[in-house]
Amino acid sequence: MIFDSLDVSYGEMWGSHRGPTHPDPMSRALAARKHAAGMDYAVLLSAREQPLALVEYWPRRMWRVYLFDDRSWRMRMIDLKPQGTTGMLLAQRNTRWEFSGEREYSSGKWDVQETTTVSADGQVEVRSEFAEPRGASTESLHDRTSGASSVPVRRFAAPVDSFLCPVPEFGDWQVFAPFLAQQGHEPATTVVLNDVSVDEGPGPLRATGIERLFSPGTSDTADGPAVVEPVDAGLLRITSGQLVVSDPGWISDPRTVAVPQGEFPVTLSLLRTAYGVNVAAARVTFLDVPPREWDMALGPDEDLGLLGDGQFYGVGVDTGTAAFMDATRTVAEDQLDEDLFIPLDSHFSVELPGPEPEPNLIAFRAGQGDGTYPVWIGRTDDGQVGCVVVDFQLHSADEGA
Repeated sequence: MIFDSLDVSYGEMWGSHRGPTHPDPMSRALAARKHAAGMDYAVLLSAREQPLALVEYWPRRMWRVYLFDDRSWRMRMIDLKPQGTTGMLLAQRNTRWEFSGEREYSSGKWDVQETTTVSADGQVEVRSEFAEPRGASTESLHDRTSGASSVPVRRFAAPVDSFLCPVPEFGDWQVFAPFLAQQGHEPATTVVLNDVSVDEGPGPLRATGIERLFSPGTSDTADGPAVVEPVDAGLLRITSGQLVVSDPGWISDPRTVAVPQGEFPVTLSLLRTAYGVNVAAARVTFLDVPPREWDMALGPDEDLGLLGDGQFYGVGVDTGTAAFMDATRTVAEDQLDEDLFIPLDSHFSVELPGPEPEPNLIAFRAGQGDGTYPVWIGRTDDGQVGCVVVDFQLHSADEGA
């Protein structure tokens, strides 16, 4: 393909996705904020509605370029890293694939994989790997291709300048246009960039309708009609003035909120559907005053401006369990099964007491299991923390907003 212009769009990192468009598109403005913060994102360069290159920006100023052929197949991957303080990127690894057909491409079963690596002083190594005929060996592909005797290798020296390109400023994607020639595309001397990214959109997840999560009665969910039933889960004792929301089995990256000291009621919102009963949300109440506004609980390095539409920062759950606890509270690993996880098989919540005046812990089932869930801080008119809610997103907090 000969081209003199490129359409530019942005999205989240693609990973192993093989489609020709962004599975998670984002606005140019959001991508620019991510770039300035050193966070990852992806840039799709296309022409006449055909993808030509996907450029991924990684932390630590690393870049990866995927090149597509005329069938929109991803046929080459180039990894680039900063070349010292020169303002240049070194194409340190360039991997090319050959596939015998569409089925093999879709499953990632290449016939040939050629990998070129380049050192900072221009030492080049080209390693070619060939898949054996289908059914010719019962060994794994890794075992068949990783032996030194079966992999042809060429080594030679070359001018390192031929493997360099400038580090781009955000939006300066013309610097990657020369790479397109490696896949048979021909850029003109001057390439014009056309922004075709999505609009900015409404932004991060909003905390609307949180109070309705705890209002008894009927509710519509993705699983059909349901009944909301608030239940008491006990009193939480806070001694340090810091509330932690965390998976009690992995207290490594919690949501932490400054709150008053004392004992405060914990309420669970049970959601009863035709498929069973789950904990839809959990709340600890510090002031018996309706919240005036809601804030997302953020970590020290988290910025709402770096979130796309409907995205959020939240508490990670890996044991199907979440908990409210004081920041000084610890959980012995040998306690978890007998005192916490096994009781939660037959109860929606369980308290791990502490000798007064030490803090206790109240754990509860996390919705339908593992995942990441938003934590909301309800504030009063004067900005005080009135309550903290973790929403397991079993029915929409936006319902009726």
